[in-house]
Amino acid sequence: MQIIIFLIILSVLVLIHELGHFVAARIFGIKVEEFGLGYPPKVWGKKVGETIYSINFLPFGGFVRLLGENPTSLEELRGAGVDRKRTFFSQKKRVRTAVLTAGVAMNFLLGVILFSAIYTKIGIPEETDYLTVTGVAAGSPAEAAGVKADDRIVGVTGLSFEDGEVDQAFIDHVNAHRGEEIILQLKDGRQVRLVPRTEEATPANQGALGVVITNVDLIQYPMWQRPFRGAVVGLKEALSWGREILASLGLMVARLAQGVVPKDVAGPVGIYEISKSVSQEGILAVLQFMAVLSVNLAILNLLPLPALDGGRLAFVVVEAVTGKRVKPEVEQWVHLVGMVLLLGLMALVTIADIRRLAG
Repeated sequence: MQIIIFLIILSVLVLIHELGHFVAARIFGIKVEEFGLGYPPKVWGKKVGETIYSINFLPFGGFVRLLGENPTSLEELRGAGVDRKRTFFSQKKRVRTAVLTAGVAMNFLLGVILFSAIYTKIGIPEETDYLTVTGVAAGSPAEAAGVKADDRIVGVTGLSFEDGEVDQAFIDHVNAHRGEEIILQLKDGRQVRLVPRTEEATPANQGALGVVITNVDLIQYPMWQRPFRGAVVGLKEALSWGREILASLGLMVARLAQGVVPKDVAGPVGIYEISKSVSQEGILAVLQFMAVLSVNLAILNLLPLPALDGGRLAFVVVEAVTGKRVKPEVEQWVHLVGMVLLLGLMALVTIADIRRLAG
């Protein structure tokens, strides 16, 4: 079942990406020779109008084949029967840019939509003037006093929750009163007496009380407001993940330059293992994982690496700066070499995934 979920997620993300290229090409009058589900060998195909719609054997997404997308020479574009005006290669820079970035835009938009749907369902995260307990450690002072997950702390002796960073103020206050009795005021009206542990008595990776807290809660707004608020939060979440992914990529490049494959970089095997774990947590977890992957795919494809959309876009930028078009055979060779290097990198990451899982 997990492998099916993994293939569905991967296929949807790639298909959405290719659909962006397909729609943009059709809008600008570029001939789409084939739109395929999966990758060859071809299982079935039917020509509708001027485009072949195919189903292929390898179920890993899909592809769009545009007329004149990868010409090996200018002579190929001048061949008999080729309507040069409808080739990708012959389009203006702005048109090629729009088609190349359409897939990235669709992936990012999918991420925003998925995040928006999630927050519309579970509530809108907002900072509060109280603390929510999200976890209680076994054997801790909090557990002994009866504090449970989802309890809301609205006050504590000697501290006002009205101003500033509530969570950090609470932690600092508790640490300043280790070994002394404090009283927690809960939102349900209960008062809980407990004594924060001293530093010597506090286990590693735990705090003085043994609780995990947050001052962000999921607010349930009226139903008619949720889609709009969810869309705003969904966009912010997608942008936040985009920044985090870019930072991670920068770190990865630095590590690869040193000849080291970072442990937190996942290839197909690693992503499959993550999807297995996520699929056991329910549909919302799967959708969130899918949203993050979609934003990830958008960012990766924008990188100026040969064979990726960003690499093709780089040639458009070079043309805009120099005023000269790179010969198609040169661009084709650059993308071919880039593809080989990317496949080599993927192989290294996959080997690292397998070693990590085995050991």
